[in-house]
Amino acid sequence: MEKGSKRAYISVFDKTGIVEFASKLEKAGYEIVSTGGTFDLLEKNGIKATESADITGFRELIGGKVKSLHPKIFAGILANEKERKELSDADCKEFDLVCVNLYPFEEYKGKDVDIETLVKNIDIGGVALLRAGAKNFENVTVISDIKDYEFDIENIDLKTRENLAVKAFQKTSKYDFEIMNELEGRFKKESLSDSENSMQSTLLGHEAFYLNKIKDLRYGENPHQAAALYDYGEEIEYEFLNGKEFSYNNILDATAALNIAAEFFDVNAAVIIKHTNPCGVALGKTLLEAWQKALDCDPLSAFGGIVAFTKKVDLEIAKNLTAMFLEVVIAPEFTEDAIEELKKKKNLRVVRLLTPLEKYLKFTQKEIRLTPFGALLQEKDSKELDPETFKTVTKEKPTQEMVEDMVFAFKVCKHLKSNAIVVAKDLRTLGLCGGQTSRVGSVEIALKRVCDSAKGSVIASDGFFPAVDNIEVAAQERVAAIIQPGGSIKDPDVIKTADKLGLVMVTTGIRHFKH
Repeated sequence: MEKGSKRAYISVFDKTGIVEFASKLEKAGYEIVSTGGTFDLLEKNGIKATESADITGFRELIGGKVKSLHPKIFAGILANEKERKELSDADCKEFDLVCVNLYPFEEYKGKDVDIETLVKNIDIGGVALLRAGAKNFENVTVISDIKDYEFDIENIDLKTRENLAVKAFQKTSKYDFEIMNELEGRFKKESLSDSENSMQSTLLGHEAFYLNKIKDLRYGENPHQAAALYDYGEEIEYEFLNGKEFSYNNILDATAALNIAAEFFDVNAAVIIKHTNPCGVALGKTLLEAWQKALDCDPLSAFGGIVAFTKKVDLEIAKNLTAMFLEVVIAPEFTEDAIEELKKKKNLRVVRLLTPLEKYLKFTQKEIRLTPFGALLQEKDSKELDPETFKTVTKEKPTQEMVEDMVFAFKVCKHLKSNAIVVAKDLRTLGLCGGQTSRVGSVEIALKRVCDSAKGSVIASDGFFPAVDNIEVAAQERVAAIIQPGGSIKDPDVIKTADKLGLVMVTTGIRHFKH
């Protein structure tokens, strides 16, 4: 290949590996055109390059914002074989390769930086160069990723150029998405008063999601379903201490476990999950006590479960965990001897949650589902339960212990599928049931699952009671109190029946349907 028979345009913010890459291009016979700091670095390292300004006739303008935006650059990148005569007539030369990476806008999104700094890191010329090179993939190789410096430049075929073009468009698409999302959030926030912000948070307008593939998973819920994990820009931080990486079902179950654990982030809590349903939740004076109370709820269903803790797991708890078969154990901290004990189960996934549980509550504030009718988007069900707003609707009033149990049960109830019923006492679940087609059916099943007597317990319901049969079943099992949203046309009958049977009933005005 005759030296100088091909041309490369190089303009990079991140200069990692660029000297070596440019040297490879030079040896392959490329004439190199470059800009600003990239040009200076190449020259300093003995790589011959032509500065972009020497071709365009214009030095960098307005503080370096305009360097490459010129017909002699872009015509050279965009021209196809048929258009190259026109280039010659206009004293332009074609480019065969474009190598660009962008200003690091993503490093500043969501950070406490002023708008001037943010805008300064919005790349214009770089995005245009990548799009131009990718558009002309039949003739131009576009390098947008440092990892692609390893390609054999002298043997790049059309398929490789096509793949590199797609990658470049992926980068520019995500880059524009991040800018749009950040600025939209800032401008909306800055243009609203505090009261308007509060109101705006309940409204959903234009929404955009960018999914960047992280990795393929072995399969989905079942072996015949393909699945993958994607980054959407709002993930928690965690690390594996033992076992294989998460499966599709592990991720769903771990999420369900943490969603409940986060409700009790400031106390000792243990949560056991099977198929995204809680089969045991408890609080305790110690974490070990919380675990033992949670396990007592349904030790049979706990087999093969996913367990989440709110505090540090010690050796004694770890020994309890290794005495049975579990899929995942996740907690904010583990003692060193606990880790060693858990590692005895080589397939047990042991995960340290690095994101604080209190902060976890603020993650993923929107939920999206794809349906044949369209995409459904809603706010996360994060309505806080305040005991001060309880309305006691019966003659009997709750004791302080009942109030604590009712708050606990209602928080757990939010995380079961409707119709959801939780029976609880002493800050632990005794029986749980969700996903039934009738509420009285859920009440009956939940009470049947109570391992010991339901006497003195409380019942939490995610929705109102549509008939008095629910109250009669609860009273028959000597339940002491009921917490429910209220709002049924049958409320007067339901309350009258509770009074007749000597139950305490409070209403919250908060419904927690979960489909």
